[in-house]
Amino acid sequence: MPKKIYRGNGKLLLFGEYAVLDGAKALAIPTERGQTLEVKPHRGSDLIWEAYDVNGEPWFEAQISLYDFSSIRTSDDKTSKFIQKLLKGAVRYNTEFLNNWNGFKVINRLEFSRHWGLGSSSSVISNVAQWADVNPFHLHFYVSNGSGYDIACTGASGPLTYQLLDDQLSYEEIDFEPGCLDNIYFVYLGRKQSSGDAIIHYTQKAKKRKSLAKQISVVTEKALKAKGLSALRAVIDEHETIISTELGLEKIKDQHFADFDGSVKSLGAWGGDFCMVATDQSATEVKSYFNSKGLDTVISYDEMCLSYKPELEKAVVA
Repeated sequence: MPKKIYRGNGKLLLFGEYAVLDGAKALAIPTERGQTLEVKPHRGSDLIWEAYDVNGEPWFEAQISLYDFSSIRTSDDKTSKFIQKLLKGAVRYNTEFLNNWNGFKVINRLEFSRHWGLGSSSSVISNVAQWADVNPFHLHFYVSNGSGYDIACTGASGPLTYQLLDDQLSYEEIDFEPGCLDNIYFVYLGRKQSSGDAIIHYTQKAKKRKSLAKQISVVTEKALKAKGLSALRAVIDEHETIISTELGLEKIKDQHFADFDGSVKSLGAWGGDFCMVATDQSATEVKSYFNSKGLDTVISYDEMCLSYKPELEKAVVA
């Protein structure tokens, strides 16, 4: 077979973190930067897996048996086990995948820092699903306890809403345009968080999860209807207050940016990765402020979000 290249977008969850697991309507964006997976034939009957970071430097490699998916050699046992489980899941949903034991070389290339939390795992899941010709959500739920919104982002062409209900998940690409996207920035906090650990904390701390999901769904709807910076800031502040109160976590602004002239919202697992900033300050002023706090990665909404395309898509997956 000739070599094939698959690609998945990165992701950010703007509204709905934690509560999306219990049915809250969430608002997410696919990012301009993602991850590619190149597959080509390789001598022998094993799979050679190589992963390179955004600078082209190797950060992981493994040789995996296609007979029983055992690890023959690896540079990182935890990552290798994830890939082994991913391959087993792909075969479970497509029994013809890898059934001839021909060798392959797989090369992953990240387009963003692997420490950023923009979806290095979800884009791998999506890419392997494309390679194996299986439903990416089925594969996701086989290897992960996350909501799956990040999988929806991997193939999206613009912002989307996502909801995980008891018997189905649904998502819809939308035209998110509050009229103040030029006032939104994303700041990398430099403290990569474990999504799995964050989910465990949530399930232990949140006492009224269904009620919380309903509250957050209302907030997401407000975000979708917000027009202008002041309206969007009000929604951001309301979301922060609800999650902070429910989980007993201090707001990121109160912790580190109390003197900042604008709203600051934690994204994903609170306390790490990126935060979203909404302010009427200039880009220069925003970058200067966060640089003074030792935070050098400040990205505008336009730079971060995959440009919206007018072809809206809907999907419902049983």
